[in-house]
Amino acid sequence: MTLITRRNALKLGLAGGALALATPSQALVEIVVTGGNFTPLPIAIPDFASSDPAFGAEIAEIVRNNLKRSGLFVPMDPASLPIRVGDVTNEPDFAAWRAATVDALVMGSVERGAEVSSQVRVWDTQAAAQVVGKSYRTDAQNYRRIAHIVSDAIYASLSGGTGYFDTRVLYVAESGPKANRVKRLAIMDQDGANVQYLSSGKSLTLGPKISPRGDSVVFTSYEDGNPQVYYAGLGGESKKLINGAPMSFAPQFSPDGTNVVFSVSNGGTTNIYSVGLGGNSPTQLTSGAAIDTSPCYSPDGSRIVFESDRGGSPQIYIMGAGGGGAQRISYGEGSYSTPVWSPVGDLIAYTRQSGGQFHIGIMKPDGSGERILSSSGQVQEGPTWAPNGRVIGFFRDPGGDAGPALWSIDIWGRNELSLPTESFASDPSWSPLRG
Repeated sequence: MTLITRRNALKLGLAGGALALATPSQALVEIVVTGGNFTPLPIAIPDFASSDPAFGAEIAEIVRNNLKRSGLFVPMDPASLPIRVGDVTNEPDFAAWRAATVDALVMGSVERGAEVSSQVRVWDTQAAAQVVGKSYRTDAQNYRRIAHIVSDAIYASLSGGTGYFDTRVLYVAESGPKANRVKRLAIMDQDGANVQYLSSGKSLTLGPKISPRGDSVVFTSYEDGNPQVYYAGLGGESKKLINGAPMSFAPQFSPDGTNVVFSVSNGGTTNIYSVGLGGNSPTQLTSGAAIDTSPCYSPDGSRIVFESDRGGSPQIYIMGAGGGGAQRISYGEGSYSTPVWSPVGDLIAYTRQSGGQFHIGIMKPDGSGERILSSSGQVQEGPTWAPNGRVIGFFRDPGGDAGPALWSIDIWGRNELSLPTESFASDPSWSPLRG
């Protein structure tokens, strides 16, 4: 066991490596850490000052909920704080806050007009020092974004990592009886607010993926009877990605958003292809009698991880982005599927089926360091990465009349949470941070 400060534990934990002895210059509180386990940081967030007190209280509550759901912070009950409304213009009474056992303090203000504007200051009460102080603006029509932007700033200032709150999740919204379920493309804020439906549900739609800029999607649709890959701007008209393929499916964008990699099934074999969104002819990347599917680029675009049964059972392989020789990286018991490369590049998430259970796990790109994060007798699959590379979304389906639901978990296997949706939901795809 290593005794280190709370803030440094957060920073080391977000780095994803082993926790080691460290003595940062600004200590919030000392805790005992074993592996990646640590006690979340208590944080005080009074209501934001505003000419509309109810609005200030609402924004502060969104911030509290975001930080709480991250698993790294425990927002204190506002009723227990020395003051109920924050003050961004003056330095806090640090002695009073320390007496209230507050180590990290957020003071904010927010006003709504033609735009929503906010100021936020984060304080380390033990060091009597400001950690961050910034101002933000956003569109008044989507005022909740200001709370997410502020949450990202707090998360980054105290943890040393990148926030993921000002993001959205694309998914398949499912409704109706199991035997005749309607599946529509939908997108929502990462906390479940502002749901928008992007398709009618007239045809079966599966496996949507959002682009690196968050402005377009690719997905598999049965509109023509057989599965085919389609491309569309968010809320725009969709078009078939390629023509002439008996079946195409499992699309994924390249890191720069200009290409799509996907699978084509023909005559009992399934191979991986890539194609530019500009209308170029597809390039075949794998060949042979195996089933090669679920391709995903590395963040630098140089490699592709994919699933293949070329060794007798579904396993994970990596090849160059131009195709060619592939290296197997999974060797555990059971079968592996749906590999997805972390946007940070250090890990690959996947679904594993073994021992009568479904597992969501991670491993390094060389296959080492495999770690199971979540196991269930229920079907669970479809991992997707939050843009900070430290939280994974997936869906779980209990079967029967119950339908699938979205979940998230961090890379240490902690903080497993249900993601709120208006209906049954599957196939999540996490967006990048919004610009």
